[in-house]
Amino acid sequence: MTTDRRPEYLVSLAQELRKLPRETEWIEFKVNNDDPQMIGEYISALANSAALCGKALAYLVWGIEDGTHEVTGTSFVPATSKVGNEELENWLLRLLAPKIHFRFYDVSIDDKTVVVLEIERAFRHPVQFQGNEFIRIGSYKKRLKEYPEKERALWRIFDHTPFEDGIAVERVSSEDVLRLLDYPSYFDLMKRPLPEARDGILNALADEELIVKAEAGGWNINNLGAILFAKRLSDFRSLKRKAMRVIIYRGNSRVETIKEQTGGKGYASGFEGLIDYINGLLPSNEVIEQALRKSVPMYPELAVRELVANALIHQDLFATGAGPMVEIFDDRMEISNPGIPLVDPNRFLDTPPKSRNESLASILRRIGICEERGSGVDKVVSQMEYYQLPAPIFEVTGDTTRVVLFAHRPLTKMDQADRIRACYQHACLKYVNREYLTNTSVRQRFGIEPHNTATASRLIKEAVDAGAIFPYDTAAAPKLMKYMPWWAVPEKKEDRSVT
Repeated sequence: MTTDRRPEYLVSLAQELRKLPRETEWIEFKVNNDDPQMIGEYISALANSAALCGKALAYLVWGIEDGTHEVTGTSFVPATSKVGNEELENWLLRLLAPKIHFRFYDVSIDDKTVVVLEIERAFRHPVQFQGNEFIRIGSYKKRLKEYPEKERALWRIFDHTPFEDGIAVERVSSEDVLRLLDYPSYFDLMKRPLPEARDGILNALADEELIVKAEAGGWNINNLGAILFAKRLSDFRSLKRKAMRVIIYRGNSRVETIKEQTGGKGYASGFEGLIDYINGLLPSNEVIEQALRKSVPMYPELAVRELVANALIHQDLFATGAGPMVEIFDDRMEISNPGIPLVDPNRFLDTPPKSRNESLASILRRIGICEERGSGVDKVVSQMEYYQLPAPIFEVTGDTTRVVLFAHRPLTKMDQADRIRACYQHACLKYVNREYLTNTSVRQRFGIEPHNTATASRLIKEAVDAGAIFPYDTAAAPKLMKYMPWWAVPEKKEDRSVT
């Protein structure tokens, strides 16, 4: 939503707001009225009205007289205000749904104190306070349900406004744009020459819709520009929780944390550094090849890269208080992101992904961070098979999507669920390549010796009995039997949880 505001910016903002002929749907002036209930209802009303008016931010200002817009000063001190024993800001945040970003600022104008409450516009859902939704009708605060035409218009806006089009910071100077964004990375990753003049840089960023001209002068930095190319995501209050967290634990549980690090840069400019950092934390295995000892990563680097990119691209960016995360244990690593996938996890291998964040995904594809549609998960499963690792788990827990990669385990140490999941994913991978699972391919998948066909047959039977795979032709001779995933059989389309 915003960066920390400098005093000169706040003075300029207050003066710009004073120049308006009257209060608007997204601006309200007060002098000393600091009733907490009133403030909460106004946050709801102004946030919803800002969305209707196409504004990134709304404002509630104390110390400016409503009619004349004269600076009167205010006795309201939000930093020391409480509701009972609870600080005002915490009380307001607790009763808002969803928990949008807002912030109080104190500024001195003509030696008089003015308080500016900066409020993020509503996204995805109307903002409620204590379970009620409010809206501004002219300069009046009303309940949204009393104005159904406004409510319908608001929902239409939510349905057509992607997160990337939101404003991360509003009305900043050209110098601040270049200070906040890692623009050299943009030109480097796009393989474009860096313009010599500042205007050339700004125009290129604007053409990419990373920044847009502000109505009152200066620039707005879009969420797209900030989340991809921020020098420091922490400079953007609404985006700092979107940074990737990497946690390494001792043992196989979350009881003891060895190290935790939160990414600082934007997704595009910081991606290679993030992958190098993760791979540097991962343990390695030593193998002997032709009498030489060689250290190899515990998890395929390509699989890690694809899954981290997927977590960034397919997360629900509207989710508050949550972000993508990589957790490393002795026996596995888990890569998670907020949001329920738009594709059934059982069908990740054969269904092209549907991205919530198409603008973000498009740029990451163009700079080579992620693969073309539908190939990423295929590569992950293929890599796990190539190194004969246990099959990954794709799961949804609550509102979170998680992928689990397992360290090497011999077939004798895999449980039945591991074996069935591996056979299912192997059948999916074969089928999307217009091939079929066979006894031979299963032996190759698990590293089973050629003479142990009976072992492969038992694994196939387990998967068939579980309904994960089905014979292509039940009348075929045993040595010629081929199998396909359950979803490839027309009459077997019911859901199964085998991934």
